[in-house]
Amino acid sequence: MNEQVLAVQRMQDYIEAHLAKNVGLSDLARASLFSPWYSYRLFRSHLDLTPTEYIRKLRLTRAAVRLRDERCRIIDVAFDLGFGSADTFTRAFYREFGLNPRDYAKNPVPIPLFIPYGAKYRALRKEQIDMSNLQTIFVQAIQKPERLCIIKRAVHAEDYFPYCEEVSCDVWGILMSMRSLCGEPVCMWLPEAYRKPNTSTYVQGVEVEPDYLGAVPEGFDVIRLPAAEYLMFQGQPFREEDYCEAIQAVQQAMDDYDPTVIGYQWDNENPRIQLEPRGERGYIELRAVRKLTK
Repeated sequence: MNEQVLAVQRMQDYIEAHLAKNVGLSDLARASLFSPWYSYRLFRSHLDLTPTEYIRKLRLTRAAVRLRDERCRIIDVAFDLGFGSADTFTRAFYREFGLNPRDYAKNPVPIPLFIPYGAKYRALRKEQIDMSNLQTIFVQAIQKPERLCIIKRAVHAEDYFPYCEEVSCDVWGILMSMRSLCGEPVCMWLPEAYRKPNTSTYVQGVEVEPDYLGAVPEGFDVIRLPAAEYLMFQGQPFREEDYCEAIQAVQQAMDDYDPTVIGYQWDNENPRIQLEPRGERGYIELRAVRKLTK
């Protein structure tokens, strides 16, 4: 991976660690190990945002999550996240999300949260992956209840990166703003029965209660999924730079696994599910199964 990408990642890491403080271009230059002028160019080139825009979006997203999940005063959220006053925060929040933070706290509708993808991810997907040192994969049977899933379809996508290129990575930010039955958004590979004509196999969505009556973002669909058993495949914790290897290790283990040894067979009538790759917990995919009939 080239030094420019790593420099941008260092700047992102610095912003994350000092989000509530006044982060200047000189601070980012020290983190990147390049001049302020060149650091600014690198940042904008790789992330399509200036450092100021990036910091503002990240602060507002963190503020929105606090307003959604906590009982907190607007002024406390504003000061905790580096805004000079409640009025400044309120105006910025409205420009970003189209509603007043006080109204949002009372009624947290879906909004496009900002997801700060690391600069090195796109570079990592292009690198050659060494699969010679496969790690242990944990397998567990779990039960999924009947639920609705609010999904955003693409047209051709069959995996994450083509989906982002076709639909936009901003979809994940909207899904992150919604309360999920399983605690987080999901990615899915849909069986034919859940697809519409000329839409993708791969979608992103959020699982909600079967009687959900909340808002559905414009352009999203709602599907109803039955209660089903799944095998959860979970890899070992991994470093961010090793996420491609972590995904391939789990997917290879899933492809090689024979569920009949524990009395199941694959159930291809329910979606296969992918959770967000997080290094601290390991990569996770779920594949539906049904018990073998005697």
